Amino acid sequence: MHKFSKLATALFVGTMMSASLMAAGNAFVTVNGVAVSQNLANVFISEQKAQGAPDTPELKAAVREELIRRELLIQEAKKAGVDKRPEVAAQAEAARQAFFVRAYIQEYVKKNPISDARLQADYDKIKAQLGNTEYKARHILVVSEDDAKAIIVNLDKGAKFEELAKQSIDPGSKDNGGELGWASAGNFVKPFSDALTGLAKGKYTTTPVKSDFGYHVILLEDTRPLNVPAFDELKPRILQQAQSEQINKMVEGLRAKAKVE
Repeated sequence: MHKFSKLATALFVGTMMSASLMAAGNAFVTVNGVAVSQNLANVFISEQKAQGAPDTPELKAAVREELIRRELLIQEAKKAGVDKRPEVAAQAEAARQAFFVRAYIQEYVKKNPISDARLQADYDKIKAQLGNTEYKARHILVVSEDDAKAIIVNLDKGAKFEELAKQSIDPGSKDNGGELGWASAGNFVKPFSDALTGLAKGKYTTTPVKSDFGYHVILLEDTRPLNVPAFDELKPRILQQAQSEQINKMVEGLRAKAKVE
C-alpha cells in the first residue's frame, strides 16, 4: 500500500479548498450521500505520479481511501461548526487565493516562455561579472576609518591578521580569522572588489576601504582560475531567476494600473 505523507497530514483548510474547487465532475466515490468528484481524485493521483508512484489499481485504491477519510472529517467538522469560525474561514480564503495565484502564474509562465537566446545572454552577463579568477581573502570590518587605520598600523608592526579580526563587526567571519573563503570579485560590493583585485598575493590594503557596511581591511591570501559551469548546467537556475523577474514585472505593471483605496 502506498504511503501518502502529504495526504495523511493534510489540514482541514486545504481539504475545504480542494473540495470546493473540484466539486464539479463525475463522482469518484460517495460518502454518506456526498459525492467526491473524479476531478479531485485526479489531482491526488497526478500528485503521487509526479512523485514517482506508479499508476496502478493500488494507487487509485489508496487515493480513494484517503478521500473517504477526508470527506468524513469534513462532514464532522461541519457538524461541529468549524467551517463557520472566522479564523477558519480566513485561512480557507487565504488557501483559495494561493491556489488561484499559483495556477495563474503557471499559466502565465507557460504562455510567455523565456527564449534560449535570453537565457544565453543572461549566462554571458553572469560569466562576465564573475570574471576568470577566484580570490581567497580575509577582511576586518570596523565602524570608523580611524579603527581601520589602527588595524593597518598593527599589521605593519607584525600583528597577526587572524588575531586582529576578532575586532571585526562581521559576525560571519570574525571568529574565523576574517576568512571569506574562495569567491569571485563579483560577489563583493564594488569598493571591496576593486581593492581586492588590486592586491598582490599575501598583501593587505594599506588604506581603509569604505563600503556601505563600514571600513574594511582586506588581505588577499591566494588566487586561482575560475571555472564557470557550462550554460546547460546553470540553465535551470537562470531560467528560474528570469521567470521570477518576469513575474515581478508583470505584478508591478498590474499594481501600477490598479485603483487602490
